[in-house]
Parts: sequence; structure tokens; C-alpha cells
Amino acid sequence: MTSSSHNQQSSSLTSLDNGGEFPYIIEAVLAGRGMKIFVTETRLQDQLNNKGYGEKEDSEYLLKPYEALYLIYAKRLVVKDKRDNSIDLQSLIELTLKYDKDILTKFLIYRDLRSRGYIAKEGFGFGVDFRVYERGEFEKKPSKYVVFGINEGIDMKANDFSNAIEQIGIMGKEAVIAVIERRGEIIYYKVSKTRFTENKNRQQSDASNSNNNNRL
Repeated sequence: MTSSSHNQQSSSLTSLDNGGEFPYIIEAVLAGRGMKIFVTETRLQDQLNNKGYGEKEDSEYLLKPYEALYLIYAKRLVVKDKRDNSIDLQSLIELTLKYDKDILTKFLIYRDLRSRGYIAKEGFGFGVDFRVYERGEFEKKPSKYVVFGINEGIDMKANDFSNAIEQIGIMGKEAVIAVIERRGEIIYYKVSKTRFTENKNRQQSDASNSNNNNRL
């Protein structure tokens, strides 16, 4: 028999204004194919990489849509289309929704994690999930947490939930659920999988009592 134990994490942790970590505005270009968001200037690529934003793919430096949304929200990024028109936050959300129905959930969780001083990277495919590094450990140690998000009131299959927790544990990471409440507040729960075993002496005693009762 298995059960999950939950430890609620306080949602009132100290918030950090990480939007100010870049002293100037970063420019990126949105390509039409697959919502790819490019940063072309090498100096900016290095600074983004040091702060845990984006990744290099072949010769291109790309931001994930939720990273771009956060940087736009923090007023540190301007995204333009091929016609040099600026794309605002709401427009980028609407464009991304055509490719990713969970983008708003990803953005809300990513924004909250960043505001708390955590670096979050793409997860392992458990749904809406992120690899999250302990503060100060990015590029020094592997990610400590896997945070996966669910919206309040949305059903999740017990088997899927249990399997995800088990796989995260096998990876040697701590599983954290981010629940987005209807008001937009995010509550975090640490989750672990516990296996209960029955006491053998109790089992033997119950069996003996059962046999005695059968003789009556």
C-alpha cells in the first residue's frame, strides 16, 4: 500500500525583484516556426546564460516562451517579429497558446519561482514541470527539486500522480506540487512517497485468532 505525505510550504517567502538583474533592455526576435524566440547578440547570450535564462541550440540562442514572458513582465525584454513590430505580453501569450495550451500555467509558476530567487529550467515531461535549483547552486550542483503545477479544481489521475512522484524520487530529487488557486496565488507542497508494511507479528496473531475462532 502506498500513500503520499504532503508538507505545505509557506507562500509568503521573501520575494526578490529579479527583473532588475539586467541593467539594460534585451532584444529578441520571434520566428514564425514553432514559437522560437532568438537572442542574437553574443554579449547578451552570455549574460542570460549566467542567470539561467535560455539555452544554446546548435548556433542559435533560444528563450523558452515562459522565460520571454517573464522578462517582458519584468520590463527587461523586448520581443519583435520579423517586421520589427514589438510584441507585448498579452500578444505573446495569445500566440503561444496556439502551440502550448499550458503556457499561462507555466508562466505563472515560472514567474513565482523567479520572484522567490529560484532558477527554473525545463522539466522532465511530467506535465507542467520545472527543474528547480536551490538558490546559489545553478551550474554548481544538479537541480534539487522538480516542481510540477496543477490548477485548483483540475482532476489528476492518482496513478499518474503516484508514478510521477516515484520517478522523481528515483532521480534523487524532491517533488514539489505548485497548486494555482483560483485567485492566482500559488501554494507549494513537498510530496514524498511512503510505503507502509504491516507488522508480521500482528499478522501472525491475527491468523492465530482466526484459527481459534474457526474451532468454536
